[in-house]
Amino acid sequence: MPSIDLTGKVAVVTGSGRGLGLAYAHALAAAGASVVVNDVDETVAEQAVKSITAAGGTAVAEVVPVGTTEAAERLVNRAVEEFGRLDILVTNAGILRDKVLWKMTDDDFDAVITTHLKGTFTCARAAAVRMREQGEGGTLILVGSPAGQRGNFGQTNYAAAKAGIAAFARTWSMELGRANITVNAIVPVAATAMTETIPAFAPYIEALKNGEPFPSFLRKGEGFGTPEDCAALVPFLASEAARGITGQAIGIGGDKVALWSHPQEIKTAYADGGWTPETLADAWPTSVGSELQSVGIPAPKFPEA
Repeated sequence: MPSIDLTGKVAVVTGSGRGLGLAYAHALAAAGASVVVNDVDETVAEQAVKSITAAGGTAVAEVVPVGTTEAAERLVNRAVEEFGRLDILVTNAGILRDKVLWKMTDDDFDAVITTHLKGTFTCARAAAVRMREQGEGGTLILVGSPAGQRGNFGQTNYAAAKAGIAAFARTWSMELGRANITVNAIVPVAATAMTETIPAFAPYIEALKNGEPFPSFLRKGEGFGTPEDCAALVPFLASEAARGITGQAIGIGGDKVALWSHPQEIKTAYADGGWTPETLADAWPTSVGSELQSVGIPAPKFPEA
């Protein structure tokens, strides 16, 4: 079994004051990396740093909302100023502004796109510039979501951003490959402030807070667990053991890890000379229309009472 040792490596984790981001930061620090913790709340960020250092890790805080080029450069510069380099970027920062399409405002849409999609772009660009200058490779870990893979009711902005992030991973893996920089999207599923609002999960999350573990059907069947269950994927992808993995979307949660497929043609049909509306209508039901794809995140399958 290869040893996951990130000693001497430096990581920036956006949105790492709490939840999944904090779990990622702790996992990287536990593997030996020095970590720049990022949050918009100074108190939360400093508490995160204290929790990492108390566990024997090394971390500093940089308080700034991601999205702008200036914020991205601040994060990269802080890593370089404090630790001399940058090897790992985890783009975890995010917000929610859930509404159905006809009720979503421009501000609802723009806020989520700015934080998730533009924030991932600006931070990854700044990190890539630094890593290419160093000439020693690096790791970009972009945080996606099942909503970006399959869509989700009421999440036009969030689903679009997360779908774009998966496309970033595929594109940047090609662009940065020659610089030995790997780029992957991770698709975590965990008990967070967001999933706590889902009625089906709420009682199990409440029980977890009271010291009761998640049942096996959640951990295995649904791949649903704690933020810490998702964290192992981050130091693994940042390690030498994963240097050959790039351009992938990898899900993790509970006891489950999974590889998501890329979009691809699954059914084709041809018409000599091209198609007309009429020939499409005639051929559709027995050709490409025979394998229409489902949408949305599947509802949890709970055992019968």
